[in-house]
Amino acid sequence: MSSWWAAIHGYRHPVLDAALHAQVDRFAHVMFGGLTHAPAVELAELLTGITGFDRVFFADSGSVAVEVALKMCVQATGVPRVLTVRGGYHGDTAGAMSVTDPDGMHGLFRGHVVEQVFVSKPPSERHDGDLDEVRAALTRPLACVIVEPIVQGAGGMRWYDPTWLAELVGLARAAGVLVVFDEIATGFGRTGQLWGMDHAHVRPDVMCVGKALTGGTMTLGAVLTTDELGERIGGAFMHGPTFMANPLACAVARASVELLLDQDWRGTVGRISQELYDGLAPAADLPGVAEVRVMGAIGVIELEQDCDMSVLQPRLVAEGAWVRPFGRLVYTMPPYVCTTEDIAVITGAMVRALA
Repeated sequence: MSSWWAAIHGYRHPVLDAALHAQVDRFAHVMFGGLTHAPAVELAELLTGITGFDRVFFADSGSVAVEVALKMCVQATGVPRVLTVRGGYHGDTAGAMSVTDPDGMHGLFRGHVVEQVFVSKPPSERHDGDLDEVRAALTRPLACVIVEPIVQGAGGMRWYDPTWLAELVGLARAAGVLVVFDEIATGFGRTGQLWGMDHAHVRPDVMCVGKALTGGTMTLGAVLTTDELGERIGGAFMHGPTFMANPLACAVARASVELLLDQDWRGTVGRISQELYDGLAPAADLPGVAEVRVMGAIGVIELEQDCDMSVLQPRLVAEGAWVRPFGRLVYTMPPYVCTTEDIAVITGAMVRALA
């Protein structure tokens, strides 16, 4: 599971450990308000260089990165409401919960969080009229539209048509509505492209990253945006986390991103993708299985009804793999260091446990 999709380099990677040791020998933390330091500057330069954005705001986690992105758009526009899609998931803090599907895991908190504007899930295949609901919603005053590009993660582990995403961006631009992409789960090669947005050849106004940013070693999020939006925000941006740009996190994040980029990550993810496809294919013939699907280093077996975790998880462990199903989904997002043999253990465990 890559520790909730974050540990893309596996555990105790010597490059990441060395980066942490070197930084802690310098200093572990200093406030980022009115001060700066090399790890944050170097990481910001690296992230802007590989994304094409101009500015970075460092946050405490992926969920807080979503909070920051929403607040940026609200402060820049003066409009409080946000548009999003059903089936999405953006985190556990209040603003992030408000743009997560209200019928999902945060339904308990309906009424506690702001009521946002929701439209239907993006389609897996395009059909005429798919975006009519979006067009109607975009006539309302909105600060932004936020989506997970191409892959909806914890809301259902489903992917959708890239042309839908490209057209969504075009419609938002025409309506003067800002676009936010939540790349926390989809970034750093997980889908087979470096970013989920690369499948649709579009860029948002704001992008959130987290999870694999530090290779799963510690918590850090980042929000990337343009000079144009930075100028629209004007003056001080009203968000100031205590541990913003923590030097330890920034140092290991830079090491993790460089470690990824310095290897044939595309070839590695492609190999894992094919091995997931081949290994999970037999599950399609099992009773109670609705669908088997693979994208990049993501493999999903969707059941016709919710699984009994108290029965299924011990069976998975007995077969040699820690897999954490939820709802109707038995899925894997393995670390990129997995060998062919490792992937065979994971897929074999999933198929045999379900059988």
